[in-house]
Amino acid sequence: MNQNEQEFERQVRAHKATIYTVCYMFSKAQDEVADLYQECLINLWHSWPNFEHRSDVRTWIYRICLNVCVSLERKRHRHKTIPLTMDINPYEEDNQNSRQMEILRQRINQLPPIDRALVLLWLENMSYDEIGAIVGISAKNVSVSMQGDFNLSFKGGSNFFMIILGRTTSTLKGQ
Repeated sequence: MNQNEQEFERQVRAHKATIYTVCYMFSKAQDEVADLYQECLINLWHSWPNFEHRSDVRTWIYRICLNVCVSLERKRHRHKTIPLTMDINPYEEDNQNSRQMEILRQRINQLPPIDRALVLLWLENMSYDEIGAIVGISAKNVSVSMQGDFNLSFKGGSNFFMIILGRTTSTLKGQ
């Protein structure tokens, strides 16, 4: 393995949780998460030679993975499929935190792909400037979009949302 391949592998290992988190927010099933993860790795590998290190590696990884997931989400909506279901979910945990996180994930999944990306990055405690750099919009547009997402999509459940995250609405408005 050459030095370039070793560095790519090291970066993927260091940021595998980031890649998985993005995939998980754009999927409803574990097998889809695995497929998205694989697509992200393929796209990261193809883009690796062009990475110029003008931004942080984590920012670059977010951008590639979000683009992959948003693109595949759009394709999925054009080509509807009928998912196979099982009576049991081997990944399901039976505790209050898992149920709350699942409710949160379901609510976030109701958002359009770009808004979902914004919320995901915000959940990662990124500033509006960082989010804007990853998504390709201004920090002001991030702020406006986030206010719309929380005021409309999480109406009636925003206190629950903020409690789970340990963040406050004033934190959201103050970024």
